[in-house]
Amino acid sequence: MDYLPIFVNIKQQHCLIVGGGAVAARKADLFIQAGAIVTVIAPKLKTEMKHHLANGKIVWQMGVFSAEILANLTPPKYVISATDEQSVNQAVYQYCQQKNIPVNVADQTQYCDFILPAIVDRNPMTIAISTGGRSPVLARLMKARLETMIPSGFSKLADLVGRYRQKVKNSISSLDGRKAFWENLLDGSFIDKAVHGKFNEAEQILEYKIQQVVENGQVEPSGEVYLIGAGPGDPDLMTFKALRLLQQADVILYDRLVPIEIVDMARREAERIYVGKKEKYHALEQEDIGQLMVDLAKQGKRVARLKGGDPYIFGRGAEEAEFLVKNNISYQVVPGITAAAGCSMYAGFPLTHRDFSQSVALVAGHQQAGAKAIDYARLANSGDTMVFYMGIKNSPKIQQGLLEQGMNPDTPVAIIENGTTLNQKETICTLENMVETIKETKIKPPALIIVGEVIKVRDRLRPTN
Repeated sequence: MDYLPIFVNIKQQHCLIVGGGAVAARKADLFIQAGAIVTVIAPKLKTEMKHHLANGKIVWQMGVFSAEILANLTPPKYVISATDEQSVNQAVYQYCQQKNIPVNVADQTQYCDFILPAIVDRNPMTIAISTGGRSPVLARLMKARLETMIPSGFSKLADLVGRYRQKVKNSISSLDGRKAFWENLLDGSFIDKAVHGKFNEAEQILEYKIQQVVENGQVEPSGEVYLIGAGPGDPDLMTFKALRLLQQADVILYDRLVPIEIVDMARREAERIYVGKKEKYHALEQEDIGQLMVDLAKQGKRVARLKGGDPYIFGRGAEEAEFLVKNNISYQVVPGITAAAGCSMYAGFPLTHRDFSQSVALVAGHQQAGAKAIDYARLANSGDTMVFYMGIKNSPKIQQGLLEQGMNPDTPVAIIENGTTLNQKETICTLENMVETIKETKIKPPALIIVGEVIKVRDRLRPTN
């Protein structure tokens, strides 16, 4: 380890920045955020530093770094030099060495007593990343990745945990017991409630678990189910929350339309159970899937129920959520990009456009027995963009229903197979020849049928080069 990472309290401490440019302004900003009293020595200030001055965040000593200017200043605790003049940087370094003041010369580690890391700020939680000055770009890259993985609400989580630290200490005498308590608490639904500002619910969970320890000597395992929308196929379209919950799950229940690349994002130790369905074959019946989720959650396991697209758009997510509620199982629903949005965009056209369509109708093309019949009269005369999910087998009925209600036979139709994946295939035809096209090109599910004038925009959006 080249440098020892130490977090220093510099609130109301005098710190000095030499330089008035953009780099110096960024260094000053770090000191300002940490509560320091910041003085800047520079002949002139550039835009960012002027902004700090205008907001009263810095004191400016106009001039070049010299003994005369320093004589009028309170001795600083820390100094940073960020100028383009090597002679000035060396003078700052030599002065600080003589006065035993820690100094940092920007981008010159040989003149640094300390270095400033890339920072992920979730105050009061702070994460520092450093490459020892070897590659600031690499440190910033790691910072960017961590920023996406750690929700901004972690600051609220740290505050809440801090408020209960003493109460937990009073309730649990042993160090190992407290450690086990916090590990259990911070690995479940409590963390998500706190991160998203649901403090009353988070505190109820915390109080309940403390009471469990007092009464039973331990925290009883409490499972949870995550109904996760995996998106239309491309793993890059997963949301941060979906990925985070997937990676903390103990068991993964995944559907047929969820690509294995997404399933593989789960922890290696997680158990994987395929529960997909297709015509005439169900790995598990719907009722059995619901019961399996309940049974696993009652064992204290975190269950990720991975669904293609969005759980609440033709995903039977609401049915599963209702079943979980009836069985008193805690659950979360994570929305996903639905196939209509993802597939149309990857095919090169929007779903709405002010010249063609003001609304979108999402329609189940595969009708269950006893389901409400599709209102083709409304669809044909609405001017909507229509998106038919699971409609390939019933495409003759869709075509007939729309044409019989007076829809223009020349209305454009886009049929998108394996949308947003590397195997995506787009077929453009008209409503009149849709069924014939499906037969001739041997289109097979999973495929989406999109009907509407908005498909014409596709040609406008193609790059001319």
